[in-house]
Amino acid sequence: MTTAAPDDANITIIAETFRLLGDQTRLRILLCCLNEPMSVGDITARVGASQSLVSHNLRLLRAARLVRSERRAKQVFYEAADQHVRHMLADITEHAAEEAEE
Repeated sequence: MTTAAPDDANITIIAETFRLLGDQTRLRILLCCLNEPMSVGDITARVGASQSLVSHNLRLLRAARLVRSERRAKQVFYEAADQHVRHMLADITEHAAEEAEE
């Protein structure tokens, strides 16, 4: 697979995305949102972080277009923004598992 080299603006976006995902809490939050929409309360329980920390990190992930939100009555549900995010995390998770096996 050959991919054209990204321009400087896209390099900045890619670097910022990896910087955001370099934080374990944000990565755990994003992984929670891969398969189905999750409420902040459910994410908080799974990640084991405070609601304010989860909400803060969700704002950052949403600003980076890694998650999207949908309000349902009084709750907001978050999910991976698109298939690109899902595939990227599935690939890197698989890659990490391969490394662990070697």
